[in-house]
Amino acid sequence: MTRISSPLSRRRFMERSALATSLFGAAGLASPGHSDAADAAAAAAPAGAVPRVNARQHGAKGDGQSDDTRALQSALEAARKDGPICYVPPGLYRLAGALTVPPGVTLCGASGGVPHSEHPIGTVLLAVGGRGQADGEPLITLKPNAVARNLIIHYPEQTLAEVAPYPWSIRADGELCQIRDITLTNPYQALDLGSRWNELHLVRNVFACPLKIGVYIDQCTDIGRLENIHFNPNFWTRMALKPGFPGGNIKAYLEKNLVGFKIGKTDWEFISNSFVIFPRIGFHFDDFGHGPGNAVITQSGSDIGPVAVQVDRSQPHAGVQFANAQFMSTLVVGPNNQGPVKLANCGFWGIPETREQVRHSGPGTLALTACHFNGWDQPGKGAPCIRAAGGRLMVNGCEFMDGGKRAIVLEKGLVAATIFGCAFRGAAAVDDQSGADVQIGLNTSR
Repeated sequence: MTRISSPLSRRRFMERSALATSLFGAAGLASPGHSDAADAAAAAAPAGAVPRVNARQHGAKGDGQSDDTRALQSALEAARKDGPICYVPPGLYRLAGALTVPPGVTLCGASGGVPHSEHPIGTVLLAVGGRGQADGEPLITLKPNAVARNLIIHYPEQTLAEVAPYPWSIRADGELCQIRDITLTNPYQALDLGSRWNELHLVRNVFACPLKIGVYIDQCTDIGRLENIHFNPNFWTRMALKPGFPGGNIKAYLEKNLVGFKIGKTDWEFISNSFVIFPRIGFHFDDFGHGPGNAVITQSGSDIGPVAVQVDRSQPHAGVQFANAQFMSTLVVGPNNQGPVKLANCGFWGIPETREQVRHSGPGTLALTACHFNGWDQPGKGAPCIRAAGGRLMVNGCEFMDGGKRAIVLEKGLVAATIFGCAFRGAAAVDDQSGADVQIGLNTSR
């Protein structure tokens, strides 16, 4: 039992208790069955609480039937003055239109952390507008320093295998936009950090089953951050929202259509603890009209797909770096890439379609350090683990775990290569057909 020894301590205790109840609900997590009176009480923040506007007081129903677009937008506008938080209590909010979160305002649902579509007891936005309009207005547009958090976004009219295009779910438009603690069940295009100029975006704890693009990054002129992003069909197939998963081969669809992380112009993009499964391309780097970018990716991976990483273009002075990452299965460095591509302490293994696990062509440098490779040439056609036909290649301290297979083939067009300190499983592991400046030494073959 808490002992309150003085009137001052008692007053502070009561203020803190009221603040906790206002922000999190009496039991630490908002309940779907609370009353309008409770909503009104929560909107009147006690001393020391962050001011907020309650969307229910602006006409939002949350009944899954009414179009709550106008009411939520009204509450967001009110939060400019009386916020900065626009709080959306538990419920099902049907949106036939689009929302704009004003500068500095937070669109906040009812959840103590990341909401899960298997247990949708908090705030759920039902997106029904924009069907068939991939280039339409996003469901949510974040203006500078705006925040969206603690929400579930669901597209109840989406189907499979006849997938319908929809606009982006959330778009960043300006500096320091933040997307946190959100689950998206089945977005066609999930997070747009590239169609508008932006800087310093922060995306943290986002879980989704995107159908076309997970995250698009472009026009970012200063340091964006992606942390703990997880793309997996389970958030659609296992959800408890109506009308339920429609059935169908979601894996086959994703492997033909999904790009997990589409990355163009960005200066110093930091990506950590992020994952995609069943993509056509896991991480794709290119110039999408605003120049190429550079990125550092750690503790991340692309699982069970034909191409884990594809680097078509990156900034010549900085390039792309992966550390402590896992791939299943192939890295492709294209003929137009000029920036360095570096992988350290990464693991590769194959799927039945895997031929090479690394394909490198002109004119940049590819460096592989302390990586391990397993399961290449699954069709048994004699493909090597690494095929290099351009630029420069540096392989050191790597382990090639498949015996009886060619590990590295160096072809015409290669400029130079160094291969040293590696562990192979055969004496003829390196096949040099390049005529380039190639240095090989201090490797083992047993």
